Amino acid sequence: MGREDTAGPSGGDERVELGLALLKRLEHESLSLADVVDRIETVTSDPTVTRTILDEAELRGIIEREDGIVRPKSRQYVRFGEEVITKEGEFSCRRCGSGLSTGYFIDLDAGELGPFGSSCIRKVTGRE
Repeated sequence: MGREDTAGPSGGDERVELGLALLKRLEHESLSLADVVDRIETVTSDPTVTRTILDEAELRGIIEREDGIVRPKSRQYVRFGEEVITKEGEFSCRRCGSGLSTGYFIDLDAGELGPFGSSCIRKVTGRE
């Protein structure tokens, strides 16, 4: 069972909590809705879950949405030295699908997200 099929013990969806944790760490003043969805798609490709993540993020005050622009409210960014973990092995990038021998994972409160390649980790975290 992959992350796409994961529901938590209370019947809640772990993908929603992981998506919210990721949105709390967006390192931008504002992003287009398309760019935010691109990041959420590292958690899920299910459009219903994506909408739930966006709606819940707005309800919880994590983001503001207006006219296709998303403004993160938090200023808690991913710290590369502490919250990005590197692992060696055979991986496929969760964002672009490329084969990797080094995977980068983001250690979020709701769980670990990855693996990503070196350029995709920068894109997902907002460093690029």
